Amino acid sequence: MPKKIRLGILGGGGDSLIGVLHRVASHINDNYQIVGAVFNPDFDQNMAFAKEIDVPTDRIYKDFDTLIEEEMKLPEDERIQVCSILTPNFLHFPMALKLLENGFSVICEKPMTTTLDEAKKLQAAHEKAGTVFALTHTYTGYPMVRQMREMIKNGELGRIHKVDAVYYQGWINEIIHDQEKRSSVWRLDPKKAGISSCIGDIGVHAFNMVEYTTGLKIKSILSDFNYLYEDNQMDVDGTVLIRMSDHVKGVIRSSQVATGEENGLGIAIYGEKGAFRWEQENPNYLYVMSDTKPTQIYKPGHAYNSELSLGGTKLPPGHPEGIFDSMANIYLGVAKAIRGEQYDSGEYPTMTDGVRGMNFIEATVESHKNGNTWVELED
Repeated sequence: MPKKIRLGILGGGGDSLIGVLHRVASHINDNYQIVGAVFNPDFDQNMAFAKEIDVPTDRIYKDFDTLIEEEMKLPEDERIQVCSILTPNFLHFPMALKLLENGFSVICEKPMTTTLDEAKKLQAAHEKAGTVFALTHTYTGYPMVRQMREMIKNGELGRIHKVDAVYYQGWINEIIHDQEKRSSVWRLDPKKAGISSCIGDIGVHAFNMVEYTTGLKIKSILSDFNYLYEDNQMDVDGTVLIRMSDHVKGVIRSSQVATGEENGLGIAIYGEKGAFRWEQENPNYLYVMSDTKPTQIYKPGHAYNSELSLGGTKLPPGHPEGIFDSMANIYLGVAKAIRGEQYDSGEYPTMTDGVRGMNFIEATVESHKNGNTWVELED
């Protein structure tokens, strides 16, 4: 059996949800071992957290630059092979760029950067480096999302007419209505989060889901944002009309102030032969709808599913899998790529998805600021 891939972690310390998600996901398929990290900018907390989760402390570094410097001194067969970036958005670009320039592979949280220009610079660095780069649009790892992608690819919907993607949360309600709180949260600070909160954080997931499942590219958008308060610079709610062609249109709805909503990502795709509907909070059910037949429900682990779907299923039918398994499927695809093994292009989102995502985010901001006008996305 091949040796485990040597993994470094940047950020994700303490009670970080994303930190737990990545660490558990990296362990699920027995492909990775955490060998180095900067979990926290405070070195004492960094070391304490490493001890708490039982990671050896000899390669827990005081900061990112020290990690690069010290790892590069090690023999190639000992140093970190791939680094996961779990920091606030504004650190994604400088960290990913330096990692690529020094020959490391990268697993990065989204959005990939804070600007489209940064994304293009990172893309150029990645092409030069020749290493693996994965962007964690986690929901592409769900078996039923992958099944939907394969069924659409096989023509089971025929020509697509309409797409409706939604991502509703309500968590910012407790922050946005308090002036002191909303001025102190990094996701509402453009210097740390970039130019968008709602679209940049969750709307981009819905955008990625549309392109991942349909195989189509969104060509133009028109957006309308809500900021709720004059002193708030960041969108907390947005509706985006999308055009993929003259006859394929749809809508992306996202909100962080949808009261009572938890993590309501969903997508419905309507075609000439039928339709699909999937919801993240009930991820084991893919609804296949028709005008002429009863609605069918596809579930993971059954022989009727595609190779891509079954490859991301770890348990027999009837045993629920969830968000940890979904992220683990992305880590599994990255492991195959790092080892030079054969893998499906749908196994993990790439640099291209990151550039597309930043193009979408910037276009939505531009559309709203221009008075809700149509904006073209780059090819």
